Amino acid sequence: MRAVVFDGVVLGLQFGLLGVGLTLVYGLGGVLNLAQGQLAVLGAIVAALRLNEGSAVVPAVLTGLVVAGTVALVLDLTLMRPVYRRHGEDRVLLGLLLMLGVAFIIDGVLTWRYPIEALTLRIGGDPVDILGVRMRTGSLLASAIALGVGAVLVVFLRYAATGKAVRSVIQDEEGAQLCGVSPATVRAFVFALSGVLAALVAVTRSMTSPVTVNAGIDFTILALIVAVVGGLGSVSGAFLAGILLGVVNTVSAHYIGTYVTTIVLLGAAAVTIVLRPSGLLGAGRE
Repeated sequence: MRAVVFDGVVLGLQFGLLGVGLTLVYGLGGVLNLAQGQLAVLGAIVAALRLNEGSAVVPAVLTGLVVAGTVALVLDLTLMRPVYRRHGEDRVLLGLLLMLGVAFIIDGVLTWRYPIEALTLRIGGDPVDILGVRMRTGSLLASAIALGVGAVLVVFLRYAATGKAVRSVIQDEEGAQLCGVSPATVRAFVFALSGVLAALVAVTRSMTSPVTVNAGIDFTILALIVAVVGGLGSVSGAFLAGILLGVVNTVSAHYIGTYVTTIVLLGAAAVTIVLRPSGLLGAGRE
């Protein structure tokens, strides 16, 4: 049982990191990026192609991260600008439609050009004993990366000038603008950051299982569940929800079967939302 829970924590940290980018984009612009999973896969496939060309792992991974972040930035500077000029339900609906279209385009191009491509990072080393459970080196490295990036994000948002600007726009866009903060610049920065985080999740996931070209929709669904359960706009909430849902996922897969895991996750998310509509750490946002 402990091994199952540990595997759930490893998976949950990746879930949390995936939900962070989505929740920040929504908190800033009121838009759900339904292409989040496809950006993750795009970064993974670019890294895999570089590896196939003989590149070292680190440069290949960095290339994938940069490409995913650049594509996200271009999307913000082009497609999302007319979305941000709208308000209320018009903004939400237009954003959903446009990003859903982007998701289909990225999926279609990757499936057309690289139908059997996948990213798999084989991490060597003997298993490590953690509280009596033998953990693979790849799982531990993936967890360490997710924890490290999460800690950096929390510190960045709390203490860095740009991080404070992000928080101020989330809390009060008009007030932030009066204080000299450019909401458009902040949104572009966070959109690009969300692309990098998505690709990083795909990279860490590839340390334990292959990331294929058709994994985008699964990533997006998981990101949505984590963001909503954790509380839209809350980085800490996304990680807490990710860990909880990761444990639920692995326990369900172990004792019931993988074929109903998504249903169990959706059920857990529904119960959480009914009990706490603003999310686990979304106090004050109802």
